[in-house]
Amino acid sequence: CMVVCVFCFFFLSAGKWHLGLNCESRDDHCHHPNNHGFNYFFGIPLTNLRDCQPGHGTIFQFHKYLPYRTMGIVLLTTVVLHYSGVIGRRSILSLMFLLLLVTGLLVAFIMVVPYLNCVLLRDHSIVEQPYKSENMTQRMVHEAVDFIERNSNRPFLLLFSFLQVHTAIFASAAFRGTSRHGIYGDAVQEVDWSVGQLMETLDRLSLRGKTLVYLTSDQGAHLEEISARGDVHGGSNGIYKAGKSTNWEGGIRVPGILRWPGKIPGGRQIDEPTSNMDLFPTVVQLSGASVPEDREIDGHDLMDLLQGRAGRSKHEFLFHYCNANLNAVRWHPQNSSSVWKAFYFTPNFYPENKMGCFHTHICFCTPEHVTFHDPPLLFDLSKDPSESTPLTPDTEPAFHFVLATMKEAVKMHRRSLKPVENQLSHANLMWKPWLQPCCSTVTQLCQCQLYQ
Repeated sequence: CMVVCVFCFFFLSAGKWHLGLNCESRDDHCHHPNNHGFNYFFGIPLTNLRDCQPGHGTIFQFHKYLPYRTMGIVLLTTVVLHYSGVIGRRSILSLMFLLLLVTGLLVAFIMVVPYLNCVLLRDHSIVEQPYKSENMTQRMVHEAVDFIERNSNRPFLLLFSFLQVHTAIFASAAFRGTSRHGIYGDAVQEVDWSVGQLMETLDRLSLRGKTLVYLTSDQGAHLEEISARGDVHGGSNGIYKAGKSTNWEGGIRVPGILRWPGKIPGGRQIDEPTSNMDLFPTVVQLSGASVPEDREIDGHDLMDLLQGRAGRSKHEFLFHYCNANLNAVRWHPQNSSSVWKAFYFTPNFYPENKMGCFHTHICFCTPEHVTFHDPPLLFDLSKDPSESTPLTPDTEPAFHFVLATMKEAVKMHRRSLKPVENQLSHANLMWKPWLQPCCSTVTQLCQCQLYQ
């Protein structure tokens, strides 16, 4: 995702919102960006699903979860009972009809997913359903450039969250075949072009010296997806550390690049982890406003670190979650070069010799899919940045002290949390047809192409 900020008062979110749309009805738009501080929105309310790309398969891999063994036993038992005279032909036909009905419903659901979930919005209006990825990035860039031009004389914030490079991988015609790394490389080059277009717009409008630009990623590569496609091959160099939804996801670090001529020294490298939560207080301080004091704010203003007035992040502890479960803790003690990280549980990889969950496509956080560690796995990232060799009391004299300090920090952290509804609960994750956005009638399969 990319943020372009000029002492922000006017806001646009463009691209992948990723947080959903409705709560109680098809048009309440409770999760819409315009209901969460943005003035304009152009993009998709969900993520870029493979189902939205023809020929890329489906994210709903029901075939991996069907109880084939049980189904086979039931079918075999039915045949044996039939030939034993216990049940008649009608019972066998009923069972076969039931199996065909369930299979048909699953296939039908997969076929209609693109028409239900692949939605392009401008503000609250659906402009394309299902959306077409062809030239989607160019359309997003056009919307962003137009926004900058309209607001070049007043403070604004632009959040540009790319659909690329994400499953399913796609690239516009102008970029297909332009790299030596397949469609993945083509998509990366298109993103590079997109960033260039926004930077050129800032220069053309003489906004270079007034604008803080922050370019970052949300995570590293989806190893299970990459390996399945064969577009990019991870090796022993540690580029792709582990699979999706793990604390090692995609690599050791997710880098960020910031530019603000005259305010942030150019060419300076800061080897100090920060949090995406730091963006909020940084933007608030730049706008001249105050950070709210009626709630716990997880982030810290980055400007002292970026401008060299501070040598390290204000985050002494960082807490890493897998969904709602505390997975790991990072501790950078004051006046110390050590950076400790403790894992309370790790995923059960499959196959065991791989660093990913290739049977489920992502790694889950529930107890049956993880291994808990007591004592936690402890690493010193200053000496072992790839987190490959856990420390022990024999190899690290401060082992027990470090874990005890982290345990106390976790207690204080948990006391600061307020219970809220679990957005990832089974009830919230369950498909609710009545919440689906639809630009036409259901009988027309919710299809429209209204983009201008």
